[in-house]
Amino acid sequence: MQKVSNNHLDKQQYWLDNFNVGDSWRLFKIMSEFVDGFDSLSEINQPAVSIFGSARTKPGDKYYDITEKIAHGLAEAGYAVITGGGPGIMEAANKGAAAANGVSVGLNINLPFEQEANPYSNLPLSFKYFFVRKVMFIKYAMAFVGMPGGFGTLDELFEAVTLIQTRRIKSFPIILVGSEYWNGMVKWIKESLLAAGNIKDEDLFYFNIIDDPEEVVQTIKRTVII
Repeated sequence: MQKVSNNHLDKQQYWLDNFNVGDSWRLFKIMSEFVDGFDSLSEINQPAVSIFGSARTKPGDKYYDITEKIAHGLAEAGYAVITGGGPGIMEAANKGAAAANGVSVGLNINLPFEQEANPYSNLPLSFKYFFVRKVMFIKYAMAFVGMPGGFGTLDELFEAVTLIQTRRIKSFPIILVGSEYWNGMVKWIKESLLAAGNIKDEDLFYFNIIDDPEEVVQTIKRTVII
């Protein structure tokens, strides 16, 4: 029989104790975040595009510049741009949208490190709960643009793909920017998930990879009519 460490038991007891303290009141905090988000974003009277990507991408990086161009082009075309409100790719997207005098939404998440709100959002919101924030990304977006990023970007990407696959939401364009970054993941999906029968051939059509920022904008304009 595997011996359970005292440290593990201490952690387990900690979570059991904290689960019973204040959970009912936490529900009201969660509801409050949903209400604030719905009230604020429902005032956007134009189609919106959510742009995801790494918070660690620096100004001057090619993907920072590409993101800024995409967001600028979308805003000029009449789309609102929604980001996670933080630095990196999010900052680039908010910056591009704001420079085109567009609606630049930043859904910032309160984290003890890394994530600070960027100054380019003209409709900033702050969230404590990741799952509430993800609902806002999906509910108010008519298209997704996925830039290179880490675990958070993959989480947001596959959340959208799963909801479309299971028909919980209507299908909409999901564009991954940067073939050199995303091709390896797509290759693994084909060779592992598809080969094992865990997805179908048609599931691969839920997203496509585009490198040119102007083509990204034109693709969204063709599929999301204003």
